[in-house]
Amino acid sequence: MTIATALEALYATALATQIRENEFAFPWIESLHVLAITLVVGSIAILDLRLLGWASRDRAVTRLSAEVLPVTWGAFGVAVLSGALLFASNAPKYLDNRYFQAKLVLLALAGLNMLVFQFLLARNLATWDAAGATPRAARLAAALSLVLWASVIACGRWIGFTMLAGY
Repeated sequence: MTIATALEALYATALATQIRENEFAFPWIESLHVLAITLVVGSIAILDLRLLGWASRDRAVTRLSAEVLPVTWGAFGVAVLSGALLFASNAPKYLDNRYFQAKLVLLALAGLNMLVFQFLLARNLATWDAAGATPRAARLAAALSLVLWASVIACGRWIGFTMLAGY
């Protein structure tokens, strides 16, 4: 089975048809997706801004991370589920959309940045709290995170604007 065949099969499912043809389903799912992404990016930004030293400097990174990350992961789960439903509604066309493709690449890069931060840079996180200074590499990862997530949002908005035009 080719990717094109699989996407056509997904497009033809009853769920995808319902989302696509019901006047309320797509807008409600899209609204949920936007709200979830807002929580994801907002909660990540709280931590990134702290790492950059631009906000919440009086709060320990470990404490802030422990408070914020459960919200991030919960919202990310909702965003993935709602995004998958939106994708299913017109899978072949979404996959051909260059802004959708860019969004997927940017999401992968944001995830890679997070993994590098978590498994390489944040190993000494507790010492940052004691020293009161965030290492340069962690500040760079935070800045990159903000740029990547802002780019994900921009591409996500352009998907909707370009779907009808066929870009």
